[in-house]
Formats: sequence, structure tokens, C-alpha cells
Amino acid sequence: MSEKPRRARALYIPHGGGPLPLLGDPGHDELVAGLKALGRELARPRAVVVVSAHWEGPQALVTSAAEPGLLYDYYGFPDEAYRLSYPAPGDPGLAARILAGLRAAGLPCAPEGARGLDHGVFVPLSLMYPAADIPCVQLSLLAGLDPAAHLALGRALAAAVGGEDILILGSGFSFHNMREFFTADAGAPDLRNEAFQAWLRRVCAEPGVAAAEREAALAAWERAPHARYCHPREEHLLPLHVCVGFADGVGFADGAGFADGAAARAWSWRVLGKAATAFYWEA
Repeated sequence: MSEKPRRARALYIPHGGGPLPLLGDPGHDELVAGLKALGRELARPRAVVVVSAHWEGPQALVTSAAEPGLLYDYYGFPDEAYRLSYPAPGDPGLAARILAGLRAAGLPCAPEGARGLDHGVFVPLSLMYPAADIPCVQLSLLAGLDPAAHLALGRALAAAVGGEDILILGSGFSFHNMREFFTADAGAPDLRNEAFQAWLRRVCAEPGVAAAEREAALAAWERAPHARYCHPREEHLLPLHVCVGFADGVGFADGAGFADGAAARAWSWRVLGKAATAFYWEA
């Protein structure tokens, strides 16, 4: 019996602080181990589409180069951070299908042939797929950071490529208060951080949450417990919205894929002393 063709899956992850996960920083040990494990345990995709917190465009922008370079979009790190390499190929054909699907959904979009892959792309992929042999396309966030627009972007992405064997990777951070990462008591229990992570797990992963309810909660995420403490600016949260819109659009988030009925699998890691959550959806 031939294997059933695999549809696209979605994964939202914390990508850590700049290049630190690749430089042996102990505050990233759980993240590094978790991403390496996901690369081994999840089915290998034919291609990866990454929505990174570190690219915002006036419209949806999609990398279209056959051989994208890297963008070292950080500063103040050792020289080795600027010698990191991840020579994954691009996929112009996949980029074209994404653009066609976004246009069909009425979303303004454009190809971007010159921009390199930023650290929200090459850092986690270096841990998950170190051989750099899986084609990679990057999709930007939308300037203005409207949560409903990013849910809609995920749904349009589902219509465009939801039937393909690809991984949609939302690369952000479920806690991103930079000042709090580096306070004197950064490793102490943080009840505000924990409350927001618990809210995310309830909304995104618990059984029985309807797609409309989930998307309404995420569209109004600022009402969640300690939302603005965890995200003074929401660019690291919004890749989650794209993943949820994608999962709901393809129909993955109805619990059919998991024995416990959960809408998504969830993992919790401590990163730089704070709790961070990853979510995964599949059929």
C-alpha cells in the first residue's frame, strides 16, 4: 500500500536571542535540545516556509531567490556569529505558488529576490535541519501588526499550499520582553509570564476550542493575562497567528491528528530564564 501523501504542517517556535542558540549560550540549552528533537521527530518536509518575527513588509513579501544568502540582523556578538552559514536552497516555484494564492485571496503581495534569510530563519533551521538541504522560502509579517490580518494571511497560505508536503514555521517567541530577560532576577519564577503561556496553551492546544473561538481570542490577544508585559511589541507573537490561521484553514486544528483530541501539541521550554511555548499542528 502506498503511503498517503502528506499535507503541509505548521509549527510555532521560540527562536531565542539572536545567534545565541548557535554559540553555546547555557540560557538556550532547553531550546537547542527541543529544536534538535523536533527536527528528528517530525516528518521531514519537502520544503519549509518560514514566517519570522524579524521581517515586516508594507505587503506580504516572499523570498524568491534560488540561492538566498543570510542576513546577520544582530549586532555586538563575537566574530563567529557573522561567519555562520546555512546554504539552504530557495524554491522560486513554491514562492510563485504562495504569491498566486495570496493574490487570489485579495492580499497585496510581492516577490523579494535580494533579501537574505534573517536569524529568525537560519538559527532554528540550523538546529532542526543542520544539513541545509531542504528548500526554504521566507514570508514577511505585515506592517501595522494587525492580529486579524495575520490570521487571514495564514488562511490564505493554507489555500495556496495547504495540500503540499511543506512545513509552515512560525519563528518568534511567546515571551518577548527584552528588558525582563536581563534583570537581576530573570531566572526567578515569573507568574505574569506563566499566566500568559497558560492562556496560549488553553487557546491553541486544548480540545474543544472551536476555530472561531480560537481566532477571536488571538485577534484580541491584548486582553489575555499580562499580554503587554509579555509582548511590549507583538512582532514575536504574530507568527503564531499565521500558523493558527493556516491550521484552521487546512482543518488541522480540529484535534483529528492527535490521540488526546488536542488541537495542537505544545512544548514548554525555559529560554533565558523565561517560560516559552512551541505549538505544532498536523492532520
